[in-house]
Amino acid sequence: MPDAIELLKIRRSVKPREMSGPGPTASELETILTIGARVPDHGKLTPWRFIVFEGDARARAGDVIAQVFAKKHPSAPVADIELEKRRLMDAPLVIAVVSFTKPHPKVPGWEQELSAGASAMNIVTAATALGYGACWLTGWFAFDRDVLDGLGLKAHEKLAGFIHIGKPSKPVEDRPRPALSDIVTRF
Repeated sequence: MPDAIELLKIRRSVKPREMSGPGPTASELETILTIGARVPDHGKLTPWRFIVFEGDARARAGDVIAQVFAKKHPSAPVADIELEKRRLMDAPLVIAVVSFTKPHPKVPGWEQELSAGASAMNIVTAATALGYGACWLTGWFAFDRDVLDGLGLKAHEKLAGFIHIGKPSKPVEDRPRPALSDIVTRF
């Protein structure tokens, strides 16, 4: 396992189309999810949950996405519908982070949503630490109520994102990062 600081310095997203199997073992998945649940959570509200898509579940979710797309775009070419069907098929594992807020006198909804984001980032970091590539994505379907309903989300739930996890199929290149002088001020 890499040193934590070094891991955080080199972590970068891997595109799902640049991933292959195998995905995490059952034990590794449990570790990833446990770390995903270990985030700041003011009030201990647990304002997030996870949906795991692996194996055929990825294709079933793709069917939901494609059906909604086809209904909303009746003149879409078959190739476009097929593309929507494969949205979760590149990586061997996809974890959806579902976000929801609970009324609380001291913990605003925004803070609860940030907790869900922290959970997603912990999942990405845990997968990376285990030697996998990971990518946190959304897309139109992450915000479409019909898709969310089809994936089993409740009316008050949103999707913070889909975390795609697999083995990088090629070397991972970094991208330019902001200069600290551009983003840091002192008060």
